[in-house]
Amino acid sequence: MSEPRSAPTVGQVVLGKRLQELREKAGFKREQAAQVLRVAPATVRRMETAEVALKVPYVRMLLDAYGVVGAELEAFIALTEEANRPGWWQRFHDILPDWFSVHVSLEGAAEMIRAYEPHFVPGLLQTEDYARAVMQTGSIGRAGPKEAERHVALRMERQSLLNRPEAPRLWVVMDETVLRRPVGEPAVMRRQVDRLLESTEMRHVTLQISEFASGHHPGTYGPFVLFRFAVPELPDMVYVEYLTGAVYLDERIEVASHLEAMDRMAAQAATARRTKEILHDFRKEL
Repeated sequence: MSEPRSAPTVGQVVLGKRLQELREKAGFKREQAAQVLRVAPATVRRMETAEVALKVPYVRMLLDAYGVVGAELEAFIALTEEANRPGWWQRFHDILPDWFSVHVSLEGAAEMIRAYEPHFVPGLLQTEDYARAVMQTGSIGRAGPKEAERHVALRMERQSLLNRPEAPRLWVVMDETVLRRPVGEPAVMRRQVDRLLESTEMRHVTLQISEFASGHHPGTYGPFVLFRFAVPELPDMVYVEYLTGAVYLDERIEVASHLEAMDRMAAQAATARRTKEILHDFRKEL
């Protein structure tokens, strides 16, 4: 059986989908592919959905059965070996749940990240002190200060993607509630607002605040994140988090509904320019 690991890399997700496409193109059912490997059909399904790491010998046997040969086969094998290399976030396997490991992997590979946040500053824009205050008051804080600090370190390292030469486009719509709800001491909020103002000067970051005065909008049900990728094999995905886990949506109708809601929220929220003014005014109040 293929070996499980803490979380799939985006490469494994893409290759799993590609394996499924090649199987279907060759006219193989999962049961037939399983016979090639002498495993249960569930193992083939788990390979295709990136629930397990891709063993090179298994991949080679499947490609041979599907009629993939020569340079195409060797290129696929090379990509498999590359995709199986652990992501940097696996250094935090002791505190990182599988459901969020996927998020970190997708985040690092995304071309565009669009997020709606009604409660807190998004993790990619949090200061260390703000992140620590959020962790300490939540379920993570109950696990002890050492574990909380590991979560803070992970969050800070995630932010490095915004400083990459080819950083993803980050577009955030944030409720005014985020500013009005104090997190930590006043000094923590002051530094956090300063950080948000700094982010508005980054060419690949767009920040909009949805003011109370603008009324109800389509996203008031809860936070979500939209990922878009440059890799054509990987469809747009939506990440929706709840108290003890998360779901990942890639069905076209679900993604389209969230994208429409995000577009409507962005049109209704304060412009990026007006958002800077709001932040400056709020900073004077602190």
